[in-house]
Amino acid sequence: MMNLYPALIHDGDLSPESVGDQVDGICNEIAEAVKGFGTNEDGVIKALASKDAETRTKIAVRYPEINDGQSLKDLMKSECGNKNFGMALQFLSVPTDVMECDMITQACKGFGTNELVLYPIICGRSNEEMSILKKKFFDHTGKDLGRELDGELGGELEKLIFNSLQGAAEEFDAEFHTDELVEQDVETIYEAGQGTFGTDEAGFFKVICARPAEHLEKVNLQYAEKHGFTLFMALETELKGVVGDASSFMLGMKLKPYETVAKLIKSACAGFGTNELLLTCCLIRYQPIMNKVMEAHVELFDKSVADRVKDENKGDYEKLLLEVIGCPDEE
Repeated sequence: MMNLYPALIHDGDLSPESVGDQVDGICNEIAEAVKGFGTNEDGVIKALASKDAETRTKIAVRYPEINDGQSLKDLMKSECGNKNFGMALQFLSVPTDVMECDMITQACKGFGTNELVLYPIICGRSNEEMSILKKKFFDHTGKDLGRELDGELGGELEKLIFNSLQGAAEEFDAEFHTDELVEQDVETIYEAGQGTFGTDEAGFFKVICARPAEHLEKVNLQYAEKHGFTLFMALETELKGVVGDASSFMLGMKLKPYETVAKLIKSACAGFGTNELLLTCCLIRYQPIMNKVMEAHVELFDKSVADRVKDENKGDYEKLLLEVIGCPDEE
């Protein structure tokens, strides 16, 4: 499974000594952009949205140190509000693990849960980053992530999310992930779906959550040869609604990660209106792999991510998203 957090988050050292004064110039640009009456939105976008996750994390740590303790996130909220543009800037103004905690909080805010935002953050990630996220969520909010989601979710989606929260994805081991285990998992999935009346969701989740990509590729091929369906088709047939989407996403992040993220971006813009929170979270979270995601998006939909952003959004929010994906609007 791929990692999205920068190395300094994995190292766990965000001390002033580790950050140093490397980003002082950028911090000064931000301070200058919000000085006086009104905000230079273009200046803020250029200073924050164009930077990679590691640089933004350093900015988040360093900014208050040289600006009288002023939180960069609080500053962005004060200057730019809580709507799409301001919320995106707040996500960009904190370390990436804190950012995901804030995204989860936003997904659970108000009446109902934005499940389309929630499941991509939880499903299909490495054990190490799941551990970092759970610890940071408790440190940041004072709440246990599992208990928090327990109050937000129900049914089979809750089971899939809690399987993912365990952070128990297996590392590939040729001595354990044998051809015999491939056959066993093919049978497990068949019996969970096509081979039974009704659907045993737990049978699907057991395989797609735990098994590594190398093994699942073999399961996918053998399942198709034996039963005429790929694993993706089996999931789509047996699991409906958001739990089906989340299950396909989990499998996709193991077998076809770039195509899977490209489809998620398209889904944020599907139907009547745009799911701005989902689109914001997608483009910022997956910025480290966005070049390959954009290639996959063109191959799948014959349309660039930049064009999709331009079609669905406008103003400073559009400019910010284009800057995040490295396609700034030069007009």
